[in-house]
Amino acid sequence: MYETIQFIHSYWAYLVLFMLLIASFNGIIGFAANKEYSATNFRIALFTLIVSHIQLLIGIVLYFTAPYFSMWAEEGMGGVMSDATLRIYNVEHPLMMIIAIALITVGYSRHKKKLTSRPKFKMLAIFYGLAFVVVLSRIPWSAWL
Repeated sequence: MYETIQFIHSYWAYLVLFMLLIASFNGIIGFAANKEYSATNFRIALFTLIVSHIQLLIGIVLYFTAPYFSMWAEEGMGGVMSDATLRIYNVEHPLMMIIAIALITVGYSRHKKKLTSRPKFKMLAIFYGLAFVVVLSRIPWSAWL
């Protein structure tokens, strides 16, 4: 079961990264070019929100089924934090991805409250862009590529 969930989580991440990239650039371009906010822009932001939350749910299931999770009981907090591999899989990656999802959610919520196009694009560009950087910073590249 673990291998299947890990496979799904790894390949769904490509979709999340792609959508975050598209949504971030969409926000930046829309803000810089002073474009009119349209239904397409809304759908891009919404789809990015949805795929990232699905990735979070897959990640939560993976976290609790992974062999790394049992290391909390075996090694304790000190043992997990002193081992770089355990630390990235048990602490850094999950925490940073939750922060990224929170940024996406806040950005989506705040952009909906804006009444004109330019502030909508600004909110999306800032929050989705920050989320994209956070996600890139904590992907376990050695295991992923």
